[in-house]
Formats: sequence, C-alpha cells, structure tokens
Amino acid sequence: MELEDIGLKKKYTTESIVVLEGLDPVRRRPGMYTDLTRPNHLIQEVVDNSVDEVLEGFGSEIEVELRPDGSVSVADRGRGMPVDIHPVHEISGVELIMTTLHAGAKFDNDSYRFAGGLHGVGVSVVNALSLWLEVEVRQNGNVYGQRFESGVSQGSLAVKSTVGKKTTGTTITFLPDASFFDSGLVSVRRLRHVLRAKAILCSGLTVRLITFDDDGSKQEESWLYENGLAGYLSENIKGEHTPVEPFTHQASGQHESVEWAATWTREPNEQVVESYVNLIPTAQGGTHVNGLRAGLTDAMREFCEFRKLLPRGLKLTADDVLENCSFILSAKLEEPHFSGQTKERLSSREATPFIGGVAKASFSLWLNEHPHEGEAIADLAIDSAQKRSQASKKVKRKTLLSGPALPGKLADCTSQEAERSELFLVEGDSAGGSAKQARDRDFQAVLPLRGKILNTWEVETGSVLASQTVMDIAHAIAVEPGSSNIDNLRYHKICILADADSDGAHIATLLCALFLRHFRVLVEGGFVYVALPPLYRIDVGKKVYYAIDDAEKQGVLDRLVAENARSTPVVQRFKGLGEMDPLQLRETTMAPATRKLVRLYIQGQDKTDKVMDMMLAKKRAADRRRWLEDKGDQAQILKNVSTTESETEMTTASLINGT
Repeated sequence: MELEDIGLKKKYTTESIVVLEGLDPVRRRPGMYTDLTRPNHLIQEVVDNSVDEVLEGFGSEIEVELRPDGSVSVADRGRGMPVDIHPVHEISGVELIMTTLHAGAKFDNDSYRFAGGLHGVGVSVVNALSLWLEVEVRQNGNVYGQRFESGVSQGSLAVKSTVGKKTTGTTITFLPDASFFDSGLVSVRRLRHVLRAKAILCSGLTVRLITFDDDGSKQEESWLYENGLAGYLSENIKGEHTPVEPFTHQASGQHESVEWAATWTREPNEQVVESYVNLIPTAQGGTHVNGLRAGLTDAMREFCEFRKLLPRGLKLTADDVLENCSFILSAKLEEPHFSGQTKERLSSREATPFIGGVAKASFSLWLNEHPHEGEAIADLAIDSAQKRSQASKKVKRKTLLSGPALPGKLADCTSQEAERSELFLVEGDSAGGSAKQARDRDFQAVLPLRGKILNTWEVETGSVLASQTVMDIAHAIAVEPGSSNIDNLRYHKICILADADSDGAHIATLLCALFLRHFRVLVEGGFVYVALPPLYRIDVGKKVYYAIDDAEKQGVLDRLVAENARSTPVVQRFKGLGEMDPLQLRETTMAPATRKLVRLYIQGQDKTDKVMDMMLAKKRAADRRRWLEDKGDQAQILKNVSTTESETEMTTASLINGT
C-alpha cells in the first residue's frame, strides 16, 4: 500500500508540464542568464547596449550613476530605443525589448555590424531581476517613459515631456533585486575597470561614472583615451618592459577586425592580460586569444631560427613566448559565438586563423625592423624554455628486460622526458604508417589501432584487459586500468588521431569512453587529447592554408582579403587521413607549431557520467534516439583559452554528444 500511495502522489501527466512565459524563465533560473555574485553584470548588459550605439557611430558619451538608494542609471546619446508599435506584437519597441527574451535588433546586421548584445536577452534579464526599472527615450523631439516592476509593465509607453529634435538617447534606471544575488552591492572597483576599458577600446568615447560618498557628496570620474591600447598597457604595467613602446597592430577583414598591443616584462607576475570581443571583456579568453598566441609564437620561432638564437635541441612553446608577455586584445566580429550568456569565452572558430595569420605577419615584420628589441624578447622566451626543460621529470623508458613488453606495433620515441613525450593512437595500420613517417621521432610515439575498439563503458575494470587493444594502450602508457597511480606515465600527451568521417568520430568516441571510465585520472589530469585533422586545404599561389571546418575556412578567406591576396584561392576538401601524405599529416596534425589539439576535461562529474551513460549504455537506445531527435542539432564544442600551442579544451560530454 505504501508504494501505491507514493505512486498516486507522484503522478506524471500533462498537467505536470509547466510552460514558463515572458520573463519567468529568468526569475526561476537566473543563474542561466547572468552572474549572481553581484549586480555588476546587469550594469554591464545595459552599458554594452549603449556601446553598441557608439560602435555604429551614434553618440560619444555614456554616463553611469550609482545612486545612494542602490539604484543604477545608465544614459547614452544614441538613437534611442524604438518607440513605434511593433506590427506583429502590437506593443511598443521599448516594451517588446524589455519584456521578451530573444527580442532585439542585434540579429539584424543592417542595424548593427559589430555588437556585444547578440542573444536578445541582456536588458530583458536586467528588467526581470530588478525590483523596478524605468526607461526614458529621447526621440522625435519627445521624451518617452515607461516603468516596470519585477519585469511587469506598469503602463504603456507615454510621452513625458519634449526636447530638441536633435536630442536623442536612452536612459535606463533600475534597482537590482538583492534576493537574486550573493551580495546586492555593486563592486565599484570592478565596474570602474570595465568602464575604463570601454573608453580605451572605443576611440572617441567618453565614459563617466558618478558615485556618492556616505555623507551624500557626489564624486565623478571620466575616461577619454587618446593613446588607445598602447597607452592603457603602458599605464598598467609596473617596472621596466620591452619594448619601451608596446608592439601594436590592427587589421580588418570582410567579417571581422582586430587590434592589440603587446609588450614583455622581466617578471611574469607583472603581467597584464586582457581580451575583448566587441568591447565585451572575455575573462576566460577563447579563440581570439588562441589566434594571437599562435601568431606571436610562430613569428618568434621563425625569428629565433633565422638568427640561430636557439640552443641545440631546444624548442619554444607558446607558454615560453607568452610567459612574460602582457597584451590587450580587442576583436570585433559580425557574428561572434560565446559559450554562455555571460560571454566570458569566445568560441568562434574563424577568429583563430584570421587573428593568428595577421599576428604572425605583423609581428614577424616588427621583429625584423626592431632586431635589438626582438632579441631581448627572444632571450626571455629562451630562458623560460630552458627552465622548463631543466625542471622536466626524467622517466626511464621501459624495455623488454625492465618491465612489461611494449606493444609490437608501437613506434616509440627516443626522449626520456615524459612531460615532453606524446603518444598518438592512430586509427588503422595505413594511417599509422603515415603517422610514423610524419612524426618527430625525438618526442612523438605512434600506436596504430586495428579496427574499432570495444565499447568499454559498461565493462568492469577487471575485465577490460581482455581486449588486446586496451592491453596495448595500457602497456604503452604504463598505467593500469582503474589505477590512480600515474608515477610511471610515459607520455604527458595521449592524442587520439582518427579520420574526420563518421567512423573516425565513432572510434574517437569509444576511446574517449575508455579513458573516462577506466583511465579517469588521465582525463582529470589533462593528459588526453583529440587531434583535429583539417577538412580543407586552401592554396593561394605558393602558400597553403588548412582549416578544420567551414567557419575556420571562412576565417582564412577573410584573412586573405585583409592581406589583399592577388591569387584566387583554390579550396580542396579532405575526406580523411588516408588522403594526406606524411608531409601534410605532419604539418596539419602532428607538428606542435601548426596542429590543433582538443584537450578533454570533465565539466560536472555527475552530468558527464549521465550523458555518457545515455550515449553508450546498451539499454539506453531509446533514450539516445529521443535525444538525437530533440537536441542533436544543438551540440557544440566548449572551449577555453589554450594552455599550450594552439590547443583548445572540450568537455568529454560535448565530444560524445556528436561534435
């Protein structure tokens, strides 16, 4: 009877389904839409809309006021929100923007080319999470006003007064609802930093911040930077830096533009590293930062090789070149993609080849024009590389006499440094043969895998070594399945290399499942990667470029437009590793300077395991089908700032989800 009673109490019918409308989703799940630490991000959303107007050439002043009662006012001199009635929704543009998620003009490139507000949810989220909000629009010689409380309109948009016909702009005043935040107080220090950055990144923009002391006295600060990024970087670096005047460059393509300033300091802890996309700070970096890192690194490597500055056997990595580098990077993209509403990390693929290409070309030219300062920067990078090399852990290689026999098909490397050594798990003997010819024998090992590996997701750890393939992998890396002891780990990069077709994706997925289930400590430690072979080869005259997908191909083509390439690009599409000769495989997929690796990591242990189980468990076929029908087109790679070379990171779940 008890079980029956419980079943009756927990009936699941159509009456159980709740449809959230208007701004209810934001108030129910605010953490999905904004940062709940403090209300700072709400202010930033409103400021970003004002900055978007400035980027389009409307207005040159933005004023932010933190009032004594806790409310915030943001005023600009842009075009003003639309006040006419929407033909479909039959309410004013102001009310539609403030009360409807995914409503805005940023989806229309005719209205905004480079915009920070892209999802149409920013200012409506501010409205939803405020006790009250008031909008004032100056347009057509009138001042229009409307008030909202907890996201609900308190009356239609109405004319409040009149102004000069040339006076336009929008003022939004709101009181954040402290119940949604860890602290209802605005961090003035963080806000000041964001506002100053807007002035630096947007030429000709004046930004004012008005605050009030405890005694009610008014304080005003304003920023208008004439020297742009270089001046900002010089002001914020303590101590001596090289070059004295930061290296700066800006370039524009068909769909994007970029500007940066960079310099190097003697002490790494004095670094200033900031990146922005359409004037929005990207604290977690992203593909634009990856591009700049790759471009600066490639140029420095060529400079050192040409001048024979590198000691024998020493190779520079991106971390060596960038360890002492301070930079400010500002990218502007027509259709940027961020991994989350808070826009802290850029995921647009096309940004990497575009920024990387122009960064390499411009920095190479600068180094050759400033050889003295270039050699000073090279000394810093070489010193970092030598310290890294000296600190690397020496690991004695297993032999037939000192431990388990290594797999017969393993083509091992000669290096004794585990931190430097890499193992490529290659699909098929044919591709394995090409990989053996393409590798650097000094630090790269290749283990060809025959056929599709066993689905080990539901296999007990004690039984998994019954698979010869799993046993070969375990012997090659010197780690037992299920063990947490990685003291004898022979390679600090274990790279899965498979074709770009569906069979290759299946093999890569099964290998990821193997490592997540039975070698989880390697995934958690960041030792497991997936190599990304290119999908396209682009020939322009004697130059060759590669792209891993359509977005990156477009980035390369835009870069060629920016460089005024004279020859017409010829685009070739690869089907897989079998179509590449060893030289192409080395250049595109195995050489550290030019390859692209995806590092696997776990984002939310319970969520990852649940998704993996749904995707790979034998009894979950019906669930897999439902998921593919409902969400198969929504999968996307989640990326972070690369830590070495041109690498990115991706959740294990996102790989299994079909990306």
